[in-house]
Amino acid sequence: MLSQLRPAIVLLAIMTLVTGGAYPLAITAAGQALFPHRAGSSLISRNGVVVGSELVGQAFTRPEYFHGRPSAVGYDAAASGGTNLAPTNIELIEAVAGRARQLAAETGVHRVPIDLVTSSGSGLDPHISPESAYLQIVRVAGARDLPASELRRLVDMHVEAPLFGVFGEPGVNVLKLNLALDQRTAPGDETGPTDGASTVK
Repeated sequence: MLSQLRPAIVLLAIMTLVTGGAYPLAITAAGQALFPHRAGSSLISRNGVVVGSELVGQAFTRPEYFHGRPSAVGYDAAASGGTNLAPTNIELIEAVAGRARQLAAETGVHRVPIDLVTSSGSGLDPHISPESAYLQIVRVAGARDLPASELRRLVDMHVEAPLFGVFGEPGVNVLKLNLALDQRTAPGDETGPTDGASTVK
């Protein structure tokens, strides 16, 4: 019995060290060496101040900024998740319908992109579809007193293609777009976009 137990304990100890220690440390070191930006949470800095992450959405509600997707968790990265409401749930239906009516009143467009009225599964999606960004151009242009054609060019520059041209859909990172917008219209800004509900200060 003892002759069988000893090798099992030794093997367990070895595998614990390899898979629980050496392997994670090696992968972490390789990631930081080869992809330091990604391994460091893809943080975005402005003038040495971290203003957010490429991977985490933020709440922009002021009219002079492009708005992202709704969030069921208030964009709290520590509480990532969706609504868990069924498509037939009356609360979800009313919430989506209310957002659609608001967008229609703002833009005059009654068939609005689905991603502007529904939250993502994580509640932290940093991207919107190009159509959703284009739909907001008139509002942002009016709030900033800028030509709509100039904002359209700015959105065009921030459309990200699918991975390898195949995986996923084109998207626009809202934080990056708003940072570029502030840089265009307020070059003296010290930190980046400021919004009452945003984590960017």
